[in-house]
Amino acid sequence: MALSPIALFVYNRPWHTKQTVEALQKNEFAKESELFIYSDEAKNEDARKSVDKVREYIDKIDGFKKITVIKREKNWGLANSIIDGVTSIVNGYGKIIVLEDDLVTSPYFLKFMNEALEFYKDEKKVWHISGWNYPIENDGLEDTFLWRAMNCWGWATWSDRWSYYEKDVQKIVTQFSKEEIKAFNIDGYYRDFWAQVKDNRDKRIDTWAIFWNATIFQNSGLCLNPVNTFVRNIGNDGSGENCISYDIYQKELNYKDDISFIISEGENELALAKIKQFYKQNPYKLMDRIKSKLKRVFK
Repeated sequence: MALSPIALFVYNRPWHTKQTVEALQKNEFAKESELFIYSDEAKNEDARKSVDKVREYIDKIDGFKKITVIKREKNWGLANSIIDGVTSIVNGYGKIIVLEDDLVTSPYFLKFMNEALEFYKDEKKVWHISGWNYPIENDGLEDTFLWRAMNCWGWATWSDRWSYYEKDVQKIVTQFSKEEIKAFNIDGYYRDFWAQVKDNRDKRIDTWAIFWNATIFQNSGLCLNPVNTFVRNIGNDGSGENCISYDIYQKELNYKDDISFIISEGENELALAKIKQFYKQNPYKLMDRIKSKLKRVFK
């Protein structure tokens, strides 16, 4: 099995970046994997010192087969940096594993991602591999499941699927029917998916992931999730772009090194029901919604 390259996107969070890299170094397959690190330039002088600290740190890391550091000479912003970096690498290698600077991984994250990429490479209905999963109960479920939505806290895909990626918010807004919007919003259980599309349209935020989610949805693609997560997000402390401080998405990391994959014709209804129940029990608190909206408006 030819291992996938890893793309890591960093900016101005030295502590978070260090946690992410150190966890990745402990992964099985790390020493055999190529790592590309994209470091965005400081947006302003306030970010200069922390960006320099991150760059000083990533210049010294080891533990991988090969490390390539790309230091942006201007501030691209997270969305543009990820779109450019992913497109460049996946077109050259045919597949990619993607991380941001606030994701701590299980030692078996890379093993899971690479094996999933190999297993589903010819299953064209599968568009996306997620390393993270909701903290749902696993009773009645296997190791993995397929469903409609994309998660971007540690993910992977292939060049032939990514080639469809399009960040055209007006096209999406025009093409989606009311029924499709409801289905896109997990049958109305998570309305923030469509809210993100509208916030991008109105230039309150500038993100990339919601458009990958929409691309997959429009092409009737499926996404693979592990039932037990291989990724923990440590960035929901208000320190990242487009983040607020809440922590309802955490669960103990998966240390299982032998994962079974399935071939299914469609979405796993039991897993979908469990995720709907999660959103029903854990809606954004009113104050978190207000804080999130204010941050987007006054960004």
